[in-house]
Parts: sequence; C-alpha cells; structure tokens
Amino acid sequence: MPRSPIRTRRSSTACSFATGETLRTIAADPKHLGAEIGFFAVLHSWGQNLLHHPHLHCVVPGGGFSPDGTRWIACKPGFFLPVRVLSRLFRRLFLQHLEKALDGGKLQFFSDLQRLNERNAFRRYLAPLRKAEWVVFAKPPFAGPEQVLDYVGRYTHRVAISNNRLVDIKDGAVRFRWKDYRHGDRQKVMTVSADEFIRRFLLHVLPEGFHRIRYYGFLGNRYRQQKLAHCRDLLGMPVPEPSESQAPKEYRDRYEELTGRSLRQCPACRQGQMITIETFDGVSGPSQCWDTS
Repeated sequence: MPRSPIRTRRSSTACSFATGETLRTIAADPKHLGAEIGFFAVLHSWGQNLLHHPHLHCVVPGGGFSPDGTRWIACKPGFFLPVRVLSRLFRRLFLQHLEKALDGGKLQFFSDLQRLNERNAFRRYLAPLRKAEWVVFAKPPFAGPEQVLDYVGRYTHRVAISNNRLVDIKDGAVRFRWKDYRHGDRQKVMTVSADEFIRRFLLHVLPEGFHRIRYYGFLGNRYRQQKLAHCRDLLGMPVPEPSESQAPKEYRDRYEELTGRSLRQCPACRQGQMITIETFDGVSGPSQCWDTS
C-alpha cells in the first residue's frame, strides 16, 4: 500500500474490506480460478522502526468450491491468481472504500491535513494514487503450510516491539534494535526521544472492538464447520483427530512469552547465548539452627 497520511481505524477497515472483495472476486472469475475460496487475514500495522506500516498477511488454501459446490477446483501448481489483476482491483476498491468512509463522516483529518475533509480536495489527493502501480505480493509457502501458519500465528497477539529489542532508556532517549530490510537486513540500533518512542508505540494500539484477524469465504465464522467438512468430503480427506494436549513449556519459554525477555540471551551484550554449565541448590552453607529455648 502506498505511503499515506491516512492512519485511522477506518483506513485499516477499508484495507480489510478491499482485500476480501479483491481475492473473492478474482478467484470467482471463470477466467482465473472460477471458485469460491476461503482465507483469513491478519493485520500488522508496524515496521521494524515502529513507524506506521499497515499491511495484511493473507493465508489462502490452494483452491475452492465450484459454483455449484459439487467439486473442488485446485489452483495451478505454484500459482494462485495473477498479481497484476489483483493489484489493480485492490487499488480501485481500497480508494473507493476511503471515499465512502469520508462521505459517511467516518474518516476525518486534523491539523495540517484538515483540508482533506473537503471531498474534492480528498479526491485530488487520491488522484496520483489511482495512476500509480500498486503491488500485491503473493507467493507459495515454500516451507509448507504448517510453517506459514506457525509464522503468522506467532504475531497475532504481539505488540509492536518486545522488551528484548530495547537496548537502554536514559537521558530522555530510548535505544532499540531494528532490522533494516532495505540494506541487506542489517541489524541496527535506533535512538529516539522518549516522547517519540511512545508516539510510535501508540500508533499500533488497536481501538476497542477492532478485529486484527478476519475470516472470509468458506472460512467465514457463520458456516465454517459445515463448509470445512464439505471441503474434506470433496478432497477425500479424513476428519482430523483431536489434537493432543501439548507438553508443558519450559520455564524459560514461559518467561519469554510473559515478559518479552529471554533468559537464554546474555543480559550484558544482548547478542551471545547463555549456556547452562551447572545447576545448584539455592541454599548455601550449613543449615540454620533455631534456638527454641
């Protein structure tokens, strides 16, 4: 999605709606897949530097129902839908949803952007975006679907930055580690004022009632169980066995999940890994003798 000053709950909602419409419309077109698909999307609003970078990760099965629901239509191997077609339809639908939100009073601008509250001014602002080539990024799960679900699942309930990326906080400034993807994924340290750090962090606090994860098509909440059962019938797949309860996590893993800090990472340099050499009883010295006289 292009860089933009539009940073509201409504813009994220517009992105979600446009994404759902785009994928389902192109997939249903007989010129492409000609099937009813199902998928879910997870909203991420941040980049490594904590600036506003809203984007959706969509996980889509490789096919869908035929229009009459009697057979499964699979995608071509290694190919889902044409990226250029997806990109151009998403561009049109997303901008339409933004205009609709403005007309309905659900999208507002303030301060030096207040002029965009006027419809014609907003349309002029969007005009260059209608001509720009947008890019919808799509790729197959090279490591397998389980790894993709694991990757996306790890981020569904995380906040914008974890404690183990913080270097220090002193003299009214915060230093934190970040990965610069534009320069070979280099690890860097960024320093910002405490106020700026708080401002960036609060950009990513979702409003009450906002859904970070949304489900579409045959994965929609209302008929999900029935339609998934129908998918298995068409694909000749058995009903999955109930998952076994997982073994209790190690205390270091539980600590990191709760605090964001790793007990395996060196607390001094934050780079090396701690290695257990010896485990000993916390009680040292001779046992205490209590005077009961």
